[in-house]
Amino acid sequence: MLHKFYPVLPDLSWLKRLVPLGVKTVQLRLKDAEPAEVVRQIEASLALCQAHDCQLIVNDYWREAIAVGADFIHLGQEDLAIADLDAIKAVSLKLGVSTHSHEELETALKAEPDYIALGPVYETKLKKMKWAPQGLDRVTEWKSLIPCPLVAIAGLTVERAPAVLTAGADSLAVVTDIVTHEDPEARVGEWLDIVSQPR
Repeated sequence: MLHKFYPVLPDLSWLKRLVPLGVKTVQLRLKDAEPAEVVRQIEASLALCQAHDCQLIVNDYWREAIAVGADFIHLGQEDLAIADLDAIKAVSLKLGVSTHSHEELETALKAEPDYIALGPVYETKLKKMKWAPQGLDRVTEWKSLIPCPLVAIAGLTVERAPAVLTAGADSLAVVTDIVTHEDPEARVGEWLDIVSQPR
C-alpha cells in the first residue's frame, strides 16, 4: 500500500534516519553500488522497514529484490525495457513505473503496474531532466488515464503538496526537499503533518 508521502532515499543510512519517524512508504534508490553491497543494503532496508510497518520499494534492482524477498520495485523506462516481467510477475513482485510522456505511459500500462509515476511535476534541481515540468493539469490528465494509483515526483515541497494532491496524485515522491534540507528529520515531520490533513 502506498502512503501519500513517499520519500526516495539514496542509501540505507538515510532510511535508518527517516523510516523510524513514521514514514510508511519509502524507496531505496541506490546508485553505482557493488553487487554485494546492493544485496546487503536491500536486505537491511527490508528488515528495517518490516520493523516499522513501512513499505520498501527497491529502485532498479529487480533481480536482487527477488533474491532477498522484497515485494515492490520501481523501474524507469530503460530498466522496464530490459526487465524480465514474467519473472517479476511470477513472484508477485509489485511494480511501479516512471512516465514522462503519453508514449511512455502507453508502454508502462502494458506492464500492468501497481502504480504509475509522473514527473517532473515541477522543475527539479536533483538531476538534469530532458523533460519539461509537467504541471498540475498533466497530473489531473494522467489520473484520468490510469487504472492504478498515481505517484507525482520532482520539485515537490511541503508547500506545493496540497495542490498536487488536489490535482489527482495519490502519492508524492520526494527527493530533493528532504535530502538537501538542513534538517531532514524536521522536514519529514512537516511532510507527515501535511499529508495527514483531510482534504
